Amino acid sequence: MITFPNCKINIGLNILNKRDDGYHNLETIFYPLQITDALEIIENRQTSKTEPYIFTATGLEIDTDTEKNICIKAYQLLKNQFPSVKDILIHLHKVIPSGAGLGGGSADGAFTLKMINKLFELKLNEKQLIQFAASLGSDCPFFIINKPCFASGKGELLEEVPLDLSNYKLFIVNSGIHIDTATAFKDIVPEQPNKRVKEIIKEPLSNWKNQLSNDFEKVIFPRYNVIEKIKDTLYEAGAIYASMSGSGSSVYGIFEKKMTINKVFPPHYFVKELIC
Repeated sequence: MITFPNCKINIGLNILNKRDDGYHNLETIFYPLQITDALEIIENRQTSKTEPYIFTATGLEIDTDTEKNICIKAYQLLKNQFPSVKDILIHLHKVIPSGAGLGGGSADGAFTLKMINKLFELKLNEKQLIQFAASLGSDCPFFIINKPCFASGKGELLEEVPLDLSNYKLFIVNSGIHIDTATAFKDIVPEQPNKRVKEIIKEPLSNWKNQLSNDFEKVIFPRYNVIEKIKDTLYEAGAIYASMSGSGSSVYGIFEKKMTINKVFPPHYFVKELIC
């Protein structure tokens, strides 16, 4: 069984306050994009097994020990709950950069839950899968729904929104800088926005530039000027709206579909142009 975990961007991101549990309440729009990893899972029927799973990976380097990989955590989460979950062979081909604000790791974990559910006929419904996904990470529940959503709480409280950007093209640029989300949160100063994200997105896209912000830019741009320059470059290229996604380091620009983007970035950058 093979599937293709996709990424997301954040459209607006407000950090509202710090919670008693140490996390932060936030609000954002998660918007799915078809830049994907590839994930294959099959039952391991070999008789000489020493481990419940064998994990292999190709593509971009995964800077995590195998037992800490979110795909393995997702598998073990369900295996511990359901005796019918058997030993597996799992292979991940990594395309979505890590520490990029695109949710690639969260997608891999959520898609693993969905695949194990289907492969071993656990019959978990969407609500149940979301509950399991929430225990893996705050962004993971979104990838169970995988439709444009207003997210609140830690990012796990989701409400589908009728946002459609299919009349535009998106240009995503990642310089290769890895941003640790927990570290980025440490320097955040929470504040209440003048206008809520889900109200702003109802307005014409041309209004977003002056109203819709990502609070992490205040922390990340002073540290990594190259990321701020990417955003400026996308606006110079004619973006209607540009922003860093999540806690960084990816930056995206939304353009008119007919527009040609002539900006050239260094060859080691991750650069993708796609229809939203």
